[in-house]
Amino acid sequence: MAGTVNVALIGYAFMGKAHSNAYRQVTPFMSPRLEPRMKVICGRTQDKLEAAAHQYGWEETSTDWRATVRRTDIDLVDISTPGDLHAEIAIAAARAGKAVFCEKPLANSVAEARKMVAAVEKAGVVHMICHNYRRIPAVLLAKQLIDSGRIGTIRHFRGTYLQDWIADPMFPLVWRLDREQAGSGALGDLGAHVVDLARFLVGEITEVSGHLETFVQERPLAANSRKRGRVTVDDASIALACFENGAIGTIEATRMAPGRKNWNRFEINGSKGTVAFDLERMNELEVYLESDDVEVRGFHRVLATEPEHPLVKSWWPPGHVIGYEHTFIHTVYDLLEAMADGRVPSPNFHDGLKNQLVLAAIEKSATTRRWVSV
Repeated sequence: MAGTVNVALIGYAFMGKAHSNAYRQVTPFMSPRLEPRMKVICGRTQDKLEAAAHQYGWEETSTDWRATVRRTDIDLVDISTPGDLHAEIAIAAARAGKAVFCEKPLANSVAEARKMVAAVEKAGVVHMICHNYRRIPAVLLAKQLIDSGRIGTIRHFRGTYLQDWIADPMFPLVWRLDREQAGSGALGDLGAHVVDLARFLVGEITEVSGHLETFVQERPLAANSRKRGRVTVDDASIALACFENGAIGTIEATRMAPGRKNWNRFEINGSKGTVAFDLERMNELEVYLESDDVEVRGFHRVLATEPEHPLVKSWWPPGHVIGYEHTFIHTVYDLLEAMADGRVPSPNFHDGLKNQLVLAAIEKSATTRRWVSV
């Protein structure tokens, strides 16, 4: 299969901008067999849609996502909305025979996630969830070292995702602080990434013990700062985890860590070595190997920009680093290649459901004060 894929992007904000840029950049640099045609961008506010279309090159705008999904000239529906719309849009798109690309977390509940999986399976369409951090060359290098046995039997996973954008108690009550729209707080917004990386790199999580905390219970309303509303999601989450392969781990996420803008880090210890990654230095992987000669044994940083490293050959000469936006370009490239092959890429809705089960188990554990099986 070769040709053009007509894309409809539904929901425009931060993630919509990231996805729009990816569709623009993937063709000239990575040359997928299918070229994305940015057909229509769909949202609620016409003047903002028109500005976005002009900035990124979308051909049309629409404020009716249902009509957009039904269009016979749309091949791929990209869902970049708040979580409360993911299930409804994804199910409608699948029934209309469209490939579906959805932001994380997959849904606001396990029940919704199950319905989404059932819909794409019944329709037989391509489906993918946007866990873009899987497409960082340094993260893929870590997976290669783990899968090859270079660091031995995995014993520990430590995953931390810290931000500070709601640390100010006067920050307004935006949609991400409303459970009806967002599903959860830091747990789903940030913790979902940690869970996905843990599953991707180490394996399935079987049991968790979690705690959630909301430090600021009320915030000014976005529409009227003189009035206040109740925060209905967590500000921070932390969990202990047991893995199917015997490893243990910690999963931490917060949006209340002053000074931490987007600090996503993991460390994985095995019987023969360690790998560690920090998103703020995303082109580097920290590596320690017991197999190194003793006189030079120690942590060293590998700059994952060589042509031999995953995904890098499409970009710049060695040592010329890539950035955050490339994680989305790589993800879109793999999605388009999967569509060309008629296969389902990874991570897909099945991964999204498995992640949702872990998040739900952490929430249940926080409520019951008990260990919960996934």
